[in-house]
Amino acid sequence: MIIDRARGCLLALAAGDALGRPAENLEPAEIARRFGRLTEIEPGGGGTDDTEYTLFAADLLCRYGAAMTPDDVAREYRERVLPAIAGPMRGAGFSELGAVQALRRGMAPPMTGRWHPHGWSDGLAMRAAPYGVFAAGDPAEAARLVEVDGAVSNSGEGLHGGRAVAAAVAAAMAGATPGEVAAAGVAAVPADSWTGRNLRAAVAAAAAGDAGRLRQAVVVRHYPWTDLAPEAVALAFAAYLLGGGDVEESVVTAANLGRDADTTAAIAGALAGAGRGEGAVPDRWAREIGPATGRCLPFVAGRHVLDAAGGLVAAREREHGQGRAPSGSPHLDQG
Repeated sequence: MIIDRARGCLLALAAGDALGRPAENLEPAEIARRFGRLTEIEPGGGGTDDTEYTLFAADLLCRYGAAMTPDDVAREYRERVLPAIAGPMRGAGFSELGAVQALRRGMAPPMTGRWHPHGWSDGLAMRAAPYGVFAAGDPAEAARLVEVDGAVSNSGEGLHGGRAVAAAVAAAMAGATPGEVAAAGVAAVPADSWTGRNLRAAVAAAAAGDAGRLRQAVVVRHYPWTDLAPEAVALAFAAYLLGGGDVEESVVTAANLGRDADTTAAIAGALAGAGRGEGAVPDRWAREIGPATGRCLPFVAGRHVLDAAGGLVAAREREHGQGRAPSGSPHLDQG
């Protein structure tokens, strides 16, 4: 059932986010030194901006449906994100920080995603899964929708990364094999883009079972940050393929690759969870996933990814049964 896959997708995403959190920005050797093989979520550790922005994306879809526009997304940022930030924006990626600064300056999309130098950030990719859930079975529509959201915060390779993840999740939601899921993601981005080249290299490295080749092909070693969408999305897809689509193995593989580990593990989890369903998420991980704390986005505090999954499926059903969901439809915290 679609609800089982939706719940599996977002629960595994949150689990990957929480598992990868302590490994973020670390190299595999340092992860091994500290944790051995990282397999357990720290008790009470919780997730990061990956989970909270995923909840925000799900909320956007529940409110606007397939008719959502970049102006709708920008308005939600102005009405809900900006007022909640009294001081520095906590826990957000560079692309979201840039979008908030642009909106405060009175800019509108697509300039909000283009004016800052971090349009290639993986901020859109980290929150792309709900678009694949909403457009289950239609990778092209999932890619279109996520780019509507991304126009506010990202550009170029950042948009490509979001498209790849959303399209792949949409394929997984329809029961595609891991190879077909990866192919859907690859097909959603320009072949000659940085993201497209990295994804093809990641698929080839995963087929060879060669993690060293993977890192050599896609990791940017001399850049001080790790939130590059072409790198993070490629690592996540490779981890998912190396894990054979199994939730635990895909997420653990991604987390232990390091770099932007919370994001790569969250994306790998979303792909695997959409393919295998809620029951494939280890119980010991599921027990650690509680409501969001609102550390990054205060207005999502108290919301759970499983409720978001239910909201997405209900919004999808309204879309297919009655056309576009009305703009006044409830937010996720209202039922």
